[in-house]
Amino acid sequence: MFSSGIMYFSRPMRILALNPPFHNRFSREMRSPAVTKSGTLYYPMWLAYAVGALEKAGHSVLFIDAPALCIDSVAVIEKARHFRPELVLMDTSTPSIYNDIHVAGELKAAFQDLFTILVGPHVSAEPEDTLNHSNFVDAVAIGEYDDTVLELVSALEKRVDISTVQGLAYKKDGAVVRTGVRQYMSDLDSIPFVSSVYKKHLDHTHYFYGHSLHPIIVTVTGRGCPFLCTYCVYPQTMHGRKYRFRSVENVVAEFEYIHKNFPDAREIMIEDDTLTVNRERCRELSRQLIERKLNTIPWSANSRADVDYETMALMRKAGCRLFCVGFESGDQAILDNIKKGTKLDKIRQFAKDARRAGIMIHGCFMVGNRGETRETLKKTLDFAIELNPDTAQFFPIMVYPGTDDYEWVRERGFLVSQDFSKWVTDKGLHNSVVSNPDLTFQELVNFCDESRKKFYLRPAYMWLKLKQSIFNPAEGLRNLKAFKVLVKHLLRAPIYKQ
Repeated sequence: MFSSGIMYFSRPMRILALNPPFHNRFSREMRSPAVTKSGTLYYPMWLAYAVGALEKAGHSVLFIDAPALCIDSVAVIEKARHFRPELVLMDTSTPSIYNDIHVAGELKAAFQDLFTILVGPHVSAEPEDTLNHSNFVDAVAIGEYDDTVLELVSALEKRVDISTVQGLAYKKDGAVVRTGVRQYMSDLDSIPFVSSVYKKHLDHTHYFYGHSLHPIIVTVTGRGCPFLCTYCVYPQTMHGRKYRFRSVENVVAEFEYIHKNFPDAREIMIEDDTLTVNRERCRELSRQLIERKLNTIPWSANSRADVDYETMALMRKAGCRLFCVGFESGDQAILDNIKKGTKLDKIRQFAKDARRAGIMIHGCFMVGNRGETRETLKKTLDFAIELNPDTAQFFPIMVYPGTDDYEWVRERGFLVSQDFSKWVTDKGLHNSVVSNPDLTFQELVNFCDESRKKFYLRPAYMWLKLKQSIFNPAEGLRNLKAFKVLVKHLLRAPIYKQ
């Protein structure tokens, strides 16, 4: 043991990669972590990428996704007991951080000399707060952590002081020490396919997107985002504001792997923050998928509302089924305030062109942004109904440490709580802790619930969904599965009484 109080090991370690228990079906890796009203459950994708890197380097990994399995910490410990982990790599999120630290303590009590490292956007933004909360956490990784974890494991094996590992924070003699800043990965083609990690470790049928066909396989073709949206957590805490690409050939190879190894997959989701940043790359990817006849499984992607019709038409021919788009607001001033970089007229044209190209849209709307008033709330709901996307979600603003929005609301005294557990309700559903001079957080949450009802329970919308389900049975199954979960929330009384 070195003076830092950290255990070192003289042989390869057994590593537990854990998406820790919290609420059942809690999605930590969502951009707004929570239990969703649509039943959506995200893959622990970034954790899976780290698992792939560790296994490529020859390490033994036990990968457990507790929220997907609906198991508690007792069951996790029982599953890991025979494996006898020596290091646990644990994902975190802002709403679950206190829970996650507690789980780290339970694991330390169960396994002697266990080294605990926490990863994710929250600990990247709040390393000191995390480490000072208790003695259960040995280190946190700051930012993109694939290589950080690999180098940490190597340092522990070789008995090298971990201060040499860039991208870490840990405690030494009671003080938090930050090591050097880690540079972002450049060769993304060298990373194992995340789908191969799912194949080995996870049950892909557990994961579901309310707007997508099931079963779904999720991957990324690049990391980072060049846009300046004030609220978006991953570019600001994890992957940076430069879009780094995998080669098109490498992406196509993973599509081929998915086709061969997941014969029951009904859709592939590309979870890049914004796939459509580079139009020519989208077109080249589309052309290669068509040429390789890999357009038989539909796929979807995150997009900005600025793609031209010609690119969309080619993407549709290549199998693109749906765009997930952050429209956010129906008020131009608010879009400008949050540095969205989009214009309402262009959004309207984008929606028309997508419909013409045959690509469906999942529209995301967020309220409580800078300058929000009751009048702008109404504009957003009216805009959502005007655009009429295939599916829509309405979120109250949820500011996360490390983002411009978090600092902005905190400086102005708009943050009503600094208890991170309040970022979700007692049942794990989305909450808000932001009240501005015109709107309380309770009003924002209730507005989202009411907007969801007004959007989904419109006779015209319900008739459209009925026709879609009749003429496209695959969409019908998706509609039914999502609606069975959503209807409970649509008919529920408001969380906060007026």
